[in-house]
Amino acid sequence: MTEAVGDTISRRTRGLDRAFEILEFLRVKRQPMRPNEIASEIGAPRSSIYELVNLLLSHGMLDYQGGDGRVFLGRRLYFLGTAYAEQFDLMRECDRMLVRLAEETRETAQMCLLEGRKYTVAMMREGIRPFRISSNVGELVSIVWTASGRLLVSHLSDQEIVDLIPPEDFVLPSGKRMEPRDFIAQVRQASRDGFFTFNSEVENFTHCFAVPIFQADGVCIATLCLVTPREDGLRNRDAYLESLLTAANEVSEKLGYNAKTTRFSSAG
Repeated sequence: MTEAVGDTISRRTRGLDRAFEILEFLRVKRQPMRPNEIASEIGAPRSSIYELVNLLLSHGMLDYQGGDGRVFLGRRLYFLGTAYAEQFDLMRECDRMLVRLAEETRETAQMCLLEGRKYTVAMMREGIRPFRISSNVGELVSIVWTASGRLLVSHLSDQEIVDLIPPEDFVLPSGKRMEPRDFIAQVRQASRDGFFTFNSEVENFTHCFAVPIFQADGVCIATLCLVTPREDGLRNRDAYLESLLTAANEVSEKLGYNAKTTRFSSAG
């Protein structure tokens, strides 16, 4: 009897894991797909995927879109997301800060997070300058390619950083490979400085700024960022960092972090 109950629980757990895998797969793909295509892509039995897709459709977690039996994330997830946003102070506070940063600097402001073994832009406010720079919210990008990545992994040991980042992600968009030890050295320097800035690895004409948001225990759980035209970013570097650091410190304090005055060097 006990073994039968255990088997039932185990099957339900595997089913839940697979259902979440379907939802996450569609989030990353960002397009409607047929159940048999989903099964093939994630390496799962078609029968179980069809069963779970029908279950998710019945609960509004998936909707039919695009014809030919294609499915995508459902409208009920939107309502779950809005309920989450209403209760999660970090998202609300960051949205307010992004509006302020975009107005102060006229540049594109972002809040960024780790998503598994990748980096993603979670929220964004475009600048009010005529020339705008924007990114796809939710797109998964190599941690190594980003200014924020140096801060978001700063609480990890050297070995944990190497274990977290897929080896292929150390290959930059240019095709050049960054050595893990060089990346880790930048992580440690960014942690000491309290910020990281560089010319973007993804867009040749942009300069990126990132500063950490700390939770109560001092772990960087998110970053506030500016993505600027390269010349403007270098010319206004000190002012942009000051705006970012002030905003990030305010959010960190509201999360219970005992923020201290952050100092930076314009030559850094």
